[in-house]
Amino acid sequence: MVLMGWIAPKTHELVTPDGRVLQYCLYGPESGVPVIAQHGTPGGRWERPDVVAAIEDSGLRMLLVGRPGYGSTRQPGRAVADIAGDVRLLADEVGWAEFAVTGFSGGGPHALACAALLPDRVNYCSTVASIASPDLPGFDKSLDWVPDTRRGEPFLRGQLGQRATEILGDLRTAVPDNGRYERMRAACLEGLDGWIDDDLALTQPWGLDLQTITAPVEIWHGSTDDNTTIDHTQWLLANVPTAAARKYDGDHDPGDAAQRKIFQAIGAGRPLPW
Repeated sequence: MVLMGWIAPKTHELVTPDGRVLQYCLYGPESGVPVIAQHGTPGGRWERPDVVAAIEDSGLRMLLVGRPGYGSTRQPGRAVADIAGDVRLLADEVGWAEFAVTGFSGGGPHALACAALLPDRVNYCSTVASIASPDLPGFDKSLDWVPDTRRGEPFLRGQLGQRATEILGDLRTAVPDNGRYERMRAACLEGLDGWIDDDLALTQPWGLDLQTITAPVEIWHGSTDDNTTIDHTQWLLANVPTAAARKYDGDHDPGDAAQRKIFQAIGAGRPLPW
């Protein structure tokens, strides 16, 4: 796919035992540290050029999967925990016995699900600007950018369609040249199903026990991030037994220096003393 000069990275496909198609991209050197990444909500399997460069420079081999509905076959009614089964299949496909996981924003809970449900495979986990479980007191009031999922899919589709238009308008004005607009536009062209199903899954019980996580976990939060409140980070730190708090300078979406710092920690495979 080519949009305004931006060329989407090559997409790979895996057919699951139940007949679904998972779409994913691979980034970084083949000999790099294996990492399976979970994109934000909304998002997709495509990374913009500056992030691809940071992955390569950090020595990571990153697999970024489009969750069901984001190019991959939709899986209506999926829970956050369901991603673990897909990740195991993907790791088997590329031959990774062990790997790190990471997740940004709405992808954070999905990375934690892999750490909780694949303890024999996941050796390290990091979340970046992750939201907390709806078990967080006041959760329904703490994320005003999430529509009221109790009103059902038709309402969500209308609300998220408007939000997609706003996001694309903001990105075109703010950052027209770094691939962020083109990448998000490409994701929106594939439809709203993944975004809808993410919002439904994230605001309902996740279907996993965070207390079972044994791999090292780093919980990253931006110093000026108001989109994901500090209450979410504190809740995760209190409920993930192996978690360590990490802060990066910046807002919700890490800048280049912060992104490289996070990738360095993933490559090390253990919490680093910043």
